[in-house]
Amino acid sequence: MNYLAALFFVVGIFFAVTGHIGLLRAPDFFTRLQASSTCSTTSVLSILVASMIISGLSPFTGRVAAITLFFAISSPVSTHIIARYAWEEGIVPWRRLK
Repeated sequence: MNYLAALFFVVGIFFAVTGHIGLLRAPDFFTRLQASSTCSTTSVLSILVASMIISGLSPFTGRVAAITLFFAISSPVSTHIIARYAWEEGIVPWRRLK
């Protein structure tokens, strides 16, 4: 079980680093938002799953499962709300010039 938890921790760290790199290299607001939200959601969920594996079957696991469910629902919704507001405010997506 510890190896499985370590795997989830490594996956979480990988996606966190990848999200930070995407945030620094992306050309505009929308691609930065996509890179940061996708990778942060995946990294946080992976780390929460790893903590549930380590804790075993306990009341802590139930609490973390509730937090995981809330985060899995609220993170994409909040990202959508931010992107929708930016679109309505007239922020234009980046386009490659030919």
